[in-house]
Amino acid sequence: MKRKKKLKRGSKKLGGLSKLASITSESIGSAYESYKKRQHLKKIEEIKLKKLEESHKIREEKKELKLREEQIRKDQEKFKIKEEEFKLRDKDLKIKEEKIKMENERLNKKDEELRLISQDQRKKSRELSLKEQEQARKDIDIKVREEEQQNKELKERRRKKLEEQKLRYEELILKEQEAQKLKEWELKFDEEKRRKENKERLKDEEIRLKDLEIQKLKDKEMQNFKEELIQEQRKKDELN
Repeated sequence: MKRKKKLKRGSKKLGGLSKLASITSESIGSAYESYKKRQHLKKIEEIKLKKLEESHKIREEKKELKLREEQIRKDQEKFKIKEEEFKLRDKDLKIKEEKIKMENERLNKKDEELRLISQDQRKKSRELSLKEQEQARKDIDIKVREEEQQNKELKERRRKKLEEQKLRYEELILKEQEAQKLKEWELKFDEEKRRKENKERLKDEEIRLKDLEIQKLKDKEMQNFKEELIQEQRKKDELN
């Protein structure tokens, strides 16, 4: 009986494991399927996003192409306007060339007239030039004589000026010599005056010293006289 119980318990355990294994395998299969669906949806979303980007890029390219076509159309219109302007300008140039041609013909005629006039003027100019040269030679002769006269006068003025300067210089030398003599006399006079003053001062000093010596002698004699009186007085006092 005990063995039967053990078998039942073992059979129960095996049944539970098999049941768990079947549940796990079902869950894994379901998760895998869900994963595959998500991956598929992700790819679909990426494809949609890529198509949207391509569609946006195509719209931008179309827009840019349209702008380029518009610019080309404007450039063509500008080219047509420029072409018309060139045509008008070319027409104006042809008209101007014709006018210039006519003007050149007129100027050629005028040049011929001027050439003839110029020949006449050159002839007159040569005659006038000869007269001017003659007059110029006369003017040069007059100018040379005037310059010679001016040079003579200038030399005379310079000679007189030099003589005057020489006289003034000699006068200046005489004045300087007189001033030097006067200065030497004044110096000599001052020296003589100082010498006499020094001599007078020496005499005064000698007299002062003599007076001082006499005074000393007088003082000494007075002192001796006083001492003699004192001695006489003492002798009188002793006798009494």
